[in-house]
Amino acid sequence: MGGRHQTARWGGALSDWLPQGLPQGLLWGLGWMGRGGLGAKAWGKDRAATGRQFGAARVFPLLRPVWRTTAWLARQTWLGLESRPQGRSRGQARGIEMTELDRAHTAMQAGGDAEALRFYQILADATLYLLLDHEAEGERINPRVFDLEDGPVLLAYDTEERLAALGQGPQPDAALPYAALPGRIIAQHLAGQGVALGLNFGSGAPSEVMLPPEAMGWLAEMLETAPESVEALPEAFFSPQGLPDALTDALTFTLSGAAGLAQAALLVAVRYAGGRRGHILAVIGAPPTAQEALARALAEALAFSGIEAGELDVTFLAGDDAAVAGMARVAQIFEVPDQVVTPVVERAAPGSDPARPPLLR
Repeated sequence: MGGRHQTARWGGALSDWLPQGLPQGLLWGLGWMGRGGLGAKAWGKDRAATGRQFGAARVFPLLRPVWRTTAWLARQTWLGLESRPQGRSRGQARGIEMTELDRAHTAMQAGGDAEALRFYQILADATLYLLLDHEAEGERINPRVFDLEDGPVLLAYDTEERLAALGQGPQPDAALPYAALPGRIIAQHLAGQGVALGLNFGSGAPSEVMLPPEAMGWLAEMLETAPESVEALPEAFFSPQGLPDALTDALTFTLSGAAGLAQAALLVAVRYAGGRRGHILAVIGAPPTAQEALARALAEALAFSGIEAGELDVTFLAGDDAAVAGMARVAQIFEVPDQVVTPVVERAAPGSDPARPPLLR
């Protein structure tokens, strides 16, 4: 999990550090399996107590040098480990290709609430490869459950390559069984079950993290956000003011995934009859069949942006609606990409064309 070179270096340092008289054949448990299964929370400065606890089990768990333990490792000078290069994320330092989840998790670690909301929004829409106990039987799947000290855990990865790095499946030369599911589906099924999600465990990716049951339940609640229908008469439109960048990012993310469902979206400040002020997002050219789904997606984007509900209204307008021209003059415009249609190439079966008989070799 952490590399044989780390095991060799840590083993020597730990042997010098631990008290003499430990049992022969002491095993070093490297990685999250050893840590989770043996409860390495007891690591501390009292080396005699530490040695007694894990010496009795004949297994000593080593903490992997990942982002969760970097600060702790930096203070343990007796280990003799170099710090990772500054100015680069964990994935960049180790030559790992960064994914969108990696970048979002790195930003969350360095940021605040807005970055955390952004990470969970991306997690909900990401395709995750959930490790199964065995191959799916029709539509029925059985995730593989790891019973750790802190409770049951499922494992999911944001790329097939990261999942494959775990090893082979239960049968020789067989791939690991998995189900490709949106993060939102996994969160909704785990909500209230007391099961955590190990994201990218063992991959060394920047987004390698344990998401506890409370986090999965919270995400499922966020995904239940539904729009409320209101009626109001706009009197004047103005340039949008004072909205957080998190809202712009959330709207951009949501609308970029709505290819072909609308022409564009216009964000403006508005004054309604009666004096109420706010902001409104006008989605232009969305067919009636797509409006409900778009309204739910935009309500979800509003929730993940961190602004209070009611600060942004959503309406659907045709491209030739009289209000569109006035809004466009002061609006922040969000482009909605066109749907890319991949042409289907029909290939004739060999031998079906009398003019081109098959060649036999």
